[in-house]
Amino acid sequence: MTRFPLKLMSAFAIVLTAGVANAANMAPPANLTHAGKLTFCAEFGNPPLGFYDEHQVLTGFEIELGTEIAKRMGLKVEWKEVAFSAIIPALMAKQCDAILSQLFDKPERREVVDFINYMYSSQSLLVAKGNPKNIKGLDGISGLKVSVGNGTTIQSLLDAQNKLFKEAGKPEANVVVFPKDSDARQALQTAQVDAYGTTLETAAFFFQKAGQVFDIAGKPFNKIKTGMAIRKGDGEIENAIQTAFDAMRADGTYSKLLQEWELGGDAIE
Repeated sequence: MTRFPLKLMSAFAIVLTAGVANAANMAPPANLTHAGKLTFCAEFGNPPLGFYDEHQVLTGFEIELGTEIAKRMGLKVEWKEVAFSAIIPALMAKQCDAILSQLFDKPERREVVDFINYMYSSQSLLVAKGNPKNIKGLDGISGLKVSVGNGTTIQSLLDAQNKLFKEAGKPEANVVVFPKDSDARQALQTAQVDAYGTTLETAAFFFQKAGQVFDIAGKPFNKIKTGMAIRKGDGEIENAIQTAFDAMRADGTYSKLLQEWELGGDAIE
């Protein structure tokens, strides 16, 4: 089982002044949301990627990744917290320059945004310790109550699974949708639901942190590329972020960050 450490970061990791040279030796993009800053839209509460630790310090792999990208572009980083279901509309409304929030690279999303892929992700089901309902995967949730965050991929996968149940004459799962992923997890912890659908990365984090409370049901599924999303037509911003990310990969910083958060198995090619 993959294990994820609880790391503490300095508050300076949230907004970090870039005193180093631009990775591409070029001027920062001219059409940034805020001059001198690279602004990312994100929803927090998804450890180990982006979340507040027990000291209410924003931390995680994506936080460190975004901070480093901004630094290499000669910019400060700024985070705009947005509900996941509204995250692409927020980008399109120019409330931020890019999305960095475990957004899966799916064909329907590519119709409106461009992606810079930075890792793989998978889906999983988190259940109460001992897996009392003996859930082994999506086909085992017929008639059960499952919580999800609004607008997430697992929500659409559960909707598709319910169609299969209906066609087979089986009871559908009761999908309980919460505004935030953290709310959906709380519903499982308080025994309001039988399972909580989330990414493997988040499920494994909480299995490691609270193994006396949670178990992971069955094997992970729906492996997919995850990327930073940029508005179509914002080629200057996209090229600058891509250049900074490529430099991180070339000098080993990207690999080091993945290993620090024990996400090495999710590395993009």
